[in-house]
Amino acid sequence: MREAINAALQRAVAEGKKGRAATLRLIQATIRDRDAQAREAGGEGVGDDDVLEILHKMLKQREQSTREYEEAGQVGLAEQEREESDIIREFLPRQLSEKEVRGICEEVVRDINAHGLRDMGRCMNALKQRFPGQMDFTQASCVVKDLLRTH
Repeated sequence: MREAINAALQRAVAEGKKGRAATLRLIQATIRDRDAQAREAGGEGVGDDDVLEILHKMLKQREQSTREYEEAGQVGLAEQEREESDIIREFLPRQLSEKEVRGICEEVVRDINAHGLRDMGRCMNALKQRFPGQMDFTQASCVVKDLLRTH
């Protein structure tokens, strides 16, 4: 994933896309900061799963800022945040639709033979292992909870 971000940055610089290059540099700087924190804690840096987490966090920050700028009537700043969000999304896996999430949750509940709310943790762990970064796990937990209540 780091290679893809670096390659995109090189293309943006070569094409003279300053805004895109700035966003990609910000992504790289955030990843480097987390690498440094991990090394200080005795680790080796961050892996792709951590990079996905970083990108999701950056995306949520941009979405919040977009809403705040729109409410304040600052359309230009809101548009800039949307553009940054689009750039960040390029490096995230495709997000599953609500219908897909529901079907997957039903499948996981069947696969692990879950029968009640006590199996909620096992269901969520299975979803996180099988579909990292591809779904809103808050939404998925609501679906799983509804499914387990009916079992």
